[in-house]
Amino acid sequence: MKTVNVVAAIIRDGDRIFATERGYGDFKDGWEFPGGKVEAGETPQQALKREIAEELNTEIEVGDYLTTVEYDYPIFHLSMKCYWARIVEGKPVLLEHEAARWLTKETLDTVSWLPADSTIVEEIKKHL
Repeated sequence: MKTVNVVAAIIRDGDRIFATERGYGDFKDGWEFPGGKVEAGETPQQALKREIAEELNTEIEVGDYLTTVEYDYPIFHLSMKCYWARIVEGKPVLLEHEAARWLTKETLDTVSWLPADSTIVEEIKKHL
């Protein structure tokens, strides 16, 4: 099974976490933490800054490493490194996503998370 290496930003603003709804592909309409694939020669942190700039037209500061999610989808294995992040410039503009929300500890369970992303929601709640 092919492994896809990605990074995800857990963008935090006080007690709120930024979540996005996919606007395309097999997982359209599923909610996720924004990010994307790591390209050759990039560190995970560099990939995360690039992906957020491309997807949300926003500059972030990548913070501490949170966890790595290993998840088997039917046709590939996902290895997703997750990092805390904060916005340092700009407001998120949805260039690839259908919708976005700022969620609190109490509202993190109100969206339909993609399977891999759902595995870290409880971990995130511990930090809010």
